[in-house]
Amino acid sequence: MKLFLIGMMGTGKSHWTKYLSKKTKLAGYDLDYLIEMNEEKTIAEIFAEDGEDYFRKTEAKLLRWFGEKKAYILATGGGTPCFLDNMTWMNKQGITIWIDEPVETLVERAVQQKEHRPAIQGLTNEEIHALFEKRIAERKVFYSQATHHLKGADISEKAFQQIIRQYA
Repeated sequence: MKLFLIGMMGTGKSHWTKYLSKKTKLAGYDLDYLIEMNEEKTIAEIFAEDGEDYFRKTEAKLLRWFGEKKAYILATGGGTPCFLDNMTWMNKQGITIWIDEPVETLVERAVQQKEHRPAIQGLTNEEIHALFEKRIAERKVFYSQATHHLKGADISEKAFQQIIRQYA
């Protein structure tokens, strides 16, 4: 079983990957973390020093490495599905789950983690809200291609377990 968790920054992709990995005994990975380890730089440093195009190519290359693996849960970056045909590739490889939290929840979480989120450093809460609205509108066309869509109150252990049981 190959599970790809997709969605905006702050939806809990990394949290759910760790949690579900423990529950299911599947290996859990965080794509952004793997990129940072591979490049020996933070995501912010990669963007600043090498540019987004380089980052996206590196991201796609590491994502494709998961084609070699048999079973896992992968937390992707918020933009991963939107570039270099990644969404189509993930759907061919396994099960994609769009975790879709309300913008207000995303802003609340982002504000608490501002120092670890380069995309929103220096922005006011209103600017973060506007940025998230814009990004969601841009990315929805990709996210909506997911095999499953968990939204707001439907995001729960029970919902994930039901999805996993369908494919076990």
